[in-house]
Amino acid sequence: MTLVRDLHEAHGATFRDVEGSEVVEDYGRPERTHRAVRNVVGVLEMGYGVVEVTGEDRVEYVDNVVSNRVPSADGEGVYALLLEPEGGVRADLYVYNANERLLLFTPAGLAGEIAEEWTERTFIQDVEIRAATTDFGVFGAHGPKATEKVASVFSTQTPDRQLTFERGVLGDSGATVVRTDGLTGEEGYEVVCAADDAEDVFDTLLTRGMNAAPFGYRTWETLTLEAGTPQFATELRGNVPNVVGLANAVDYDKGCFVGQEVVSRVHNRGRPSRRLVGVEFEAGDAVPEAGATLSHDGSEVGSVTRAVASPSLERPVAFAFVDYGFDGETVDVDGAASGTVADLPFVTGSDESARCPSSR
Repeated sequence: MTLVRDLHEAHGATFRDVEGSEVVEDYGRPERTHRAVRNVVGVLEMGYGVVEVTGEDRVEYVDNVVSNRVPSADGEGVYALLLEPEGGVRADLYVYNANERLLLFTPAGLAGEIAEEWTERTFIQDVEIRAATTDFGVFGAHGPKATEKVASVFSTQTPDRQLTFERGVLGDSGATVVRTDGLTGEEGYEVVCAADDAEDVFDTLLTRGMNAAPFGYRTWETLTLEAGTPQFATELRGNVPNVVGLANAVDYDKGCFVGQEVVSRVHNRGRPSRRLVGVEFEAGDAVPEAGATLSHDGSEVGSVTRAVASPSLERPVAFAFVDYGFDGETVDVDGAASGTVADLPFVTGSDESARCPSSR
């Protein structure tokens, strides 16, 4: 649930539910807001769940159950996955080493489930695990001027490496600033603060120092798709990481974690049955529905996962899963509009998304 609803409403926000969490849909005129983020900087409230892990064995415990190696140094983070035994993605998450604790940022609605399950599986190791979603506010700042924006209001130098963070004061509140992994295709930061400080932090990001435009999840979806960033709900959930091209989320040489055997076998000795590609359409074409069937020369070759009308390109673009061996240049959508298989990202900005797969 948003921590600053009154401030969002003052800017004309509408809301929607994402996995049981209320987030801002948009503030009206989302295409104009999209261009503001692409050209300058925008700010949104993130809808993460948060899990806190403390205790002497916290790093070892989490490292044993996620797909990437958990950092042991304070100020470092990593993108990782929770996998099902069959190798499919159960959740994606960011793990940050915050000195005496690990903070895990999960998809909305999953923090409580993960914390409860891990607690039940803890016997000998010295760890304490709890859902801490309501303790924190998290705000993203994205755009080619994001560094200037954050630097104009933050007391400490902004972090220059992806998934590292610095602590300091932002506005009148203590805050932690994380350099993100370029999910919008632009420079990006996330500002983490205590829930009680959320209003001050959000207002500071919008109105103090260098101004920024507020934006919601509708714009987030167009930005991330243009940047070639697969999302949990539409591309990741239930799929083997190799299918989605998530090379940055898996350390194939680390110790055992659930689903590792399946993922490593596909990586080292086989190939996935599908791959994730981009598809670009002509201006004026309808935006395909999620789940729409793709065909080539009369044969079904895949389906759309997510599509938007791209404000940057002024035409529809989509993510789709296609058969691994498909190498055609064009596809038909439900036997109607024809699209072109496109290299990713669709739009190149001031940064590159670390999740962007190779489309060919």
